[in-house]
Amino acid sequence: MNDVMTSGSAGLRNRDKLNSVDYRWFIVRTLPHQEEKLAGMLRRHQSQASNILEVYCPTHTTVGVLRHGKSVSAPLFAGHVFVLSTQQALADFIDRYYPEGILLYERKKEKGKKAAVWTIPENQMRAFMDFNENYADKVIVLERPYADYAFNPKNNEPNEIVKVVDGPLKGREGYLARFNRERRLVFNMKSLGTGRYFAVSVPNAWSLKVVRLHNAENDRQTIGTQKERAADLLIGLIEGCGYVDDALAVFHEIIGYLSITPTMVGLCKYLFEKGRHDLSRKIARLDTDGVEQILNLVRYENDNPGYIRHTWRKLVIRPFLTPTAGVETAEDAELRHAGFTEVIRRIDITEQTYYPSKAKEELTTTAYYAHIGVTERRDGAGIVVFANWDAFLGEYFHTSGKANERLVEGRGKDKQAESFRNFAPTLYNILADVNSAVKPVRGFTVGADVLNVLAVYTAGTDADEIETAKITLINTCVNVCKEINSTVHLAVWRRYLRTVWLHV
Repeated sequence: MNDVMTSGSAGLRNRDKLNSVDYRWFIVRTLPHQEEKLAGMLRRHQSQASNILEVYCPTHTTVGVLRHGKSVSAPLFAGHVFVLSTQQALADFIDRYYPEGILLYERKKEKGKKAAVWTIPENQMRAFMDFNENYADKVIVLERPYADYAFNPKNNEPNEIVKVVDGPLKGREGYLARFNRERRLVFNMKSLGTGRYFAVSVPNAWSLKVVRLHNAENDRQTIGTQKERAADLLIGLIEGCGYVDDALAVFHEIIGYLSITPTMVGLCKYLFEKGRHDLSRKIARLDTDGVEQILNLVRYENDNPGYIRHTWRKLVIRPFLTPTAGVETAEDAELRHAGFTEVIRRIDITEQTYYPSKAKEELTTTAYYAHIGVTERRDGAGIVVFANWDAFLGEYFHTSGKANERLVEGRGKDKQAESFRNFAPTLYNILADVNSAVKPVRGFTVGADVLNVLAVYTAGTDADEIETAKITLINTCVNVCKEINSTVHLAVWRRYLRTVWLHV
């Protein structure tokens, strides 16, 4: 279906013999309202022409078109017949029995080269036929261009970008947009025989099997974590210079200085004069993006006095995944805190990323840094390796009784679409399987503080056993992050995931 709708234009028939013994799907344009007539002629002729194997005439030739808020009927696939044949056999038939027909040619892609007859790969043709029989009469052609559906006009939040992974729409990328009370999939199409694009919507988006793509240009997670990433960048630099237990106090001091004197040059000079030479040099080496992040945080503090101290009242250990290490080392870094050791390890995460302005999807790999803590078990029998999932697990622990069961198990129609069991199987295993190596721990004591954490307990203090615990915890937590981030069904939990994974 993808290629059927994405390129090509009408042209004069080409009687070349490049495709004389190779069977392909070709497109024939008919006179208005004569597609059924041509299809019937071709089928009757099949018994006499061994090189014409199959004829397909779309049965749903009209769709709903949204014009000025009202849906009217209009043709979408009218005037075209699809034929599995050799080019020579089809061209001979058209010349002899239906000279009004035109074999479609692709547009010239390179200057100086002839246009080629438009052919459709077998798998894409089958997908198109499946789509046409199942969806064409449900499609609504929209009155506004595709780009207009990138944002929700009520809250100006970007709509989810998804990719269909199964069924007739497999491979299609589009927006999940709300029309009144209905969520529909909106995607872009190019009409047969022209270069015009139009946006169409398909109903009942929740019935489609889709994965969420990371929107590299305006993803709501990127917007939602701007301030958190800026604070984490600065705190990471502070801790990396040895101010571990004093990091929060130095952080507040720096924000206070910049609120009065918003210049990084002045800040570097101020820190140097205070004897914080390493920190001064590190901040001086920040790139433009890093400086802008910090200054934007300061501007927000000036517009909302007290925001910084209210939001960052305590600092036990940084979020599990951050885009900055804070320390300069190629190997694992260790920071000594009161009561535990923080291990910082680089993790490369690959995900499907979409660029709306280019209509381009690609796999991107981004370096993140996992922050995990290592401390002795209270019973002295071994070690605990833990990760900070405080706000996320705090929200989960607040649910109880039947609501908790439905959330984890996916019981009942109302909660089926939000269940961890269906859309975050790794998290479901942690919460539901008592034998899971990774445990959800409520109110875990870390020094003088308590956190909600995901943790792995070891039975001893052997170095290999501790390393295995670190790997298990990191890999499991990363899988939870990726699963929640890639499904459209757990949007509410992605809000809490931002406190765990400072997604770039």
